[in-house]
Formats: sequence, C-alpha cells, structure tokens
Amino acid sequence: MARVGGRNAGFAWFVGIVSAAIVVTLLVLAAPMFPAATQWLTQTGGTAQRAIDPDAPSPAPQASPDATAAPPTCRDLYNEASWAALRVTDGAKVAASTDPPVSSATAVVAALEPSVALTCLWTSDRGRISTTVATVPTDAGAIAAAALPGKGFECGEADGRVRCTRADGKLVETIEAGGGRWLSTSQQAWHPEQYAARVAEAVWPVEG
Repeated sequence: MARVGGRNAGFAWFVGIVSAAIVVTLLVLAAPMFPAATQWLTQTGGTAQRAIDPDAPSPAPQASPDATAAPPTCRDLYNEASWAALRVTDGAKVAASTDPPVSSATAVVAALEPSVALTCLWTSDRGRISTTVATVPTDAGAIAAAALPGKGFECGEADGRVRCTRADGKLVETIEAGGGRWLSTSQQAWHPEQYAARVAEAVWPVEG
C-alpha cells in the first residue's frame, strides 16, 4: 500500500507532544513525594542496622513539632556507659512494652493518666528495674507535687520539672513530670549508680 506523505508524520508529532506533556505532569505530581521517599529509605536502613546489631542506638530523630516525643527504644534511654553497665550485670535482660508505670502511688498515677510511650523492664540476678516514659498534661508536675508527699514521696523542683522520690527498704521510686513528659522508675534491690538521673537526661535533653 502506498504511504500517504505527511499524514503519519504529523500524527506522530502530535502523539509525541501529548506524551511529553503527560510525562512532565507526572513528574510535577510526584515531586512532593521525593522527601518522604528519602526519609522512608533512611528509616528503613536504620531499622535494618538495628536488626543486625540490637545494641546500636536509633538514628538521631528528625526535628518534630511534637515536643513530648519520647525516645523510641529502650536503648535510646541510656548513654554508652550506662547501657554497658546494665548489660554486663549477671542475668540482665530488658523487655520493652507499653505497660502502665510501676508505682506504689497507684491512685495518683491513675488520676494523672499518663499515656505510655515506652516501658522498659530490666531483670537480673541483682533485682529488677521498671522505667516508663509517657505524656501527661502540662500541669501534671504540680498535681504530683501536691499529691505524692501523702504517699511517702519527697518532692522538689529540678531543671524546670517536678521530681519526687521515695525509698522503702530495697525499693526506690522516682517520678518526674514537666513540659508534658512523664518519667517514672521503680528499682527493686538493683540500684545502678545515678540510674534515674541519667535516664532523665535522655527524656529531657539539655538544649544548647
């Protein structure tokens, strides 16, 4: 069959122009997804690294408008020295959960209703430690300071937050609240040096 000059060439040019316009449109629509895809790939790489080495800390969190964000894993609550000291204790094991805080002041804890982000339970031949990080109303510190002394706690302000402590034989309890964050620790017979203070440094990092 004889080819009709000009008709097919013109149609091909038209199809090419339409195709190019579609490609450009798709690229423009996909552009907003590039940062999210990059962040996903970064987080996936960090998760894979922690699967290979469970002792590896999580990547540094990205800036977030949520000022009450908690450390994402138990590992992130401890500096290198503290983590090493806990892990080498005979029989030491740690389990992460979202269990409610362990505290003798059950009524006060129930009234404050901390929304648990992370609970780390350490067990060893020396004893057990339960630490909970949670979010609470911004007035939780004042409420705790008013209610906990009646439960045998001594309360005071430290670094812009309320800190309440109680010792009863081998049991030592610490509850801190400030800036919408909650940190409580119950240490039964096992008392690593400066444990509560060092964990608080991870929950309320010093800015500057």
